[in-house]
Amino acid sequence: MRSFAELRGSIPALVTPFDPDSLELDLLALADLADRAVLRGAAALVVCGTTGEAPAMRPDEQTRALHAVIEAVAGRVPVIAGIGAPCTESAVALAEAAGHAGAAGLLVAAPPYVRPGQEGLRAHIRAVVSRSGLPVMLYDVPSRAAVAFTDETIARLWEEGAIAAIKDATADLARPTRLRGLCGPELLQFSGDDGTAAAHLAMGGMGCVSVTANVTPALCAALDDAWRAGDLHRFGELRDLLAPLHAALFAETNPVPVKAALHLLSLCAPTPRLPLLKAGEATMALLARNMAEITPEEETRARAMARARELKAAALHWRRPAA
Repeated sequence: MRSFAELRGSIPALVTPFDPDSLELDLLALADLADRAVLRGAAALVVCGTTGEAPAMRPDEQTRALHAVIEAVAGRVPVIAGIGAPCTESAVALAEAAGHAGAAGLLVAAPPYVRPGQEGLRAHIRAVVSRSGLPVMLYDVPSRAAVAFTDETIARLWEEGAIAAIKDATADLARPTRLRGLCGPELLQFSGDDGTAAAHLAMGGMGCVSVTANVTPALCAALDDAWRAGDLHRFGELRDLLAPLHAALFAETNPVPVKAALHLLSLCAPTPRLPLLKAGEATMALLARNMAEITPEEETRARAMARARELKAAALHWRRPAA
């Protein structure tokens, strides 16, 4: 239950597209977003997280969305199911359904609104783990849950084998070092904050569970690739190129701006479910300016990746022995 194998890199937290009129799931658009992300370098995908508007979806809708992504991905990368519910019983039911659907792992957050203590948080995670049998990436997002996991609670969950990784959305850049001291290097630490994701890599992080990677998956993957290759010049270029987009995508409550950005790319409708509303005019104008600058870079990188795949496939075909 503890292993995510060698999970590293950029992990888009996928939006959930809805039909703009009926607000029903647009599973074709979701599948296309998943396929696009994988082709452009995503190391894994998260479905039905905060960015996926899971709190506005019924459990059966979350299962359908997960099925659609798993089918579209067809085993190319792990698909991780977001698990967030205000009571443990509901979280366990979501986790069991995700396991039956074929999820590779779970992204488990604290129950929102109820604000349990540290022992309650630990019991919540342990209950989900004991019933699912899937590796868990702990999601620490106090801005949403109104409660945070302490370093000591994380260390206890790690020691008990309850978690394999953490998505840290606190933007506390001293934390990776502290957690390495408590848990060792085997605990996989991912940023959950796009604006500080580059700095999190420099502090020993393994990648980012990213909102921005919905829009620019190739560039987000390239940032991680540049860091691991030791190409600090390219890393710095990509960090600075992506920074304005990171800021623009949080000009309003996530996922309002990222859906608007994907709409500008004709990839999905901009419509979230109530109580969220579509992005305002100022946000749309800000996104349009940022996208005009960064989209050509994203498409150039995506074409290069497609060409590399073609060359690899041709080489494998040439080497294949005759029947």
